[in-house]
Amino acid sequence: MPMWGRIFEIVRKEFNQALRDPRMRAILFVPPIVQTIIFGYAINMDITDIKIAWMDMDCTPASRDLYQTFDASPYFQVVCTLSKESEIRHALDQGKAKAVVRVLPGFGSKILKNKPAAVQCLIDGTDSNTASIISRYVNQLIALYIPLSLDLNSGHLRVLHLETETRLWFNPDLKSRDYFVPGVLVNIIALVTIMLTAMAIVREKEIGTMEQLMVTPVRPIELIIGKTLPFAVVGLIDVILITTAAILVFRIPFRGSGIVLLTASSLFLLTTLGTGLFISTISQTQQQALMSTFFFMMPALLLSGFAFPIRNMPVLVQYLTYLNPLRYFIEIVRGVFLKGTGISVLWPQMVALLIFGISVLGMSVLRFHKRLD
Repeated sequence: MPMWGRIFEIVRKEFNQALRDPRMRAILFVPPIVQTIIFGYAINMDITDIKIAWMDMDCTPASRDLYQTFDASPYFQVVCTLSKESEIRHALDQGKAKAVVRVLPGFGSKILKNKPAAVQCLIDGTDSNTASIISRYVNQLIALYIPLSLDLNSGHLRVLHLETETRLWFNPDLKSRDYFVPGVLVNIIALVTIMLTAMAIVREKEIGTMEQLMVTPVRPIELIIGKTLPFAVVGLIDVILITTAAILVFRIPFRGSGIVLLTASSLFLLTTLGTGLFISTISQTQQQALMSTFFFMMPALLLSGFAFPIRNMPVLVQYLTYLNPLRYFIEIVRGVFLKGTGISVLWPQMVALLIFGISVLGMSVLRFHKRLD
């Protein structure tokens, strides 16, 4: 047989092998289409409708006029007004607002006296890219707000200038590394644990040793625990190693509790191990398990808020992100690293991870048990 004939036979064999399995056909064609749709909607670097809190410590017509300027801007959305200093930290910690605009006392009187007036803007600097854009938007908007007043003596208009004081919380230097490295921890833990769990179990099927294990006295539930527990330990060790590298090598601030981080990581591992177990039930080869892991991780990563703000996605996609466990774990990790938040703030995300973990792991165990039977 000539060379081109042998190549053609190999190509035909590979096509037949890839397309004869219905699951493989679905993996080859359905996920790319779904991902293309999700990526097209989710990837949006434009920042609009920024949620801000307003704190008016002057309560004069001039401060109310400045409020109307912010409220009418397409870039800002005033979601609440504050009256106490303690409410500022609460609004930023809870994520109710990305920034707090505070009009300092004497704002109106200084404007009437043609003196520089100060406006303070406190910005959540956890996301360095978003924080820098918010800071620029605030400065531009205040620069455009140049009140004009009439001098009664001369009859001329006089221009009043404002000074802006901006302070960044949690990430004062706006280092993107401080924002992205905690998210990398989440992605690595998810990818490693899902892939290891799926590949290890599928490997037993592929080499034909699964049947040998089942004829031993070991029960199916014992086999599942024995297969998944080592990867849970590996995942926790990876959390410790990556956190240590982030602190020592990249100088990422760690302001929270290590116990909180490990507790949340354990809850997150319930979901990843369950997902890996589920992938093993729908895969017959290691190649299928690898591709299934990849097609799960890409949408989960993009819809987690790791690189693209969830608030910029379409409303339907935003609701879809609530089904993504990576979203909750990224919020926890960034909160622990940069904000120093604890369980009192992060408990909703931890409860969500617990519910996801028990549900996914339970369904996966039942399906795996059925396949073994």
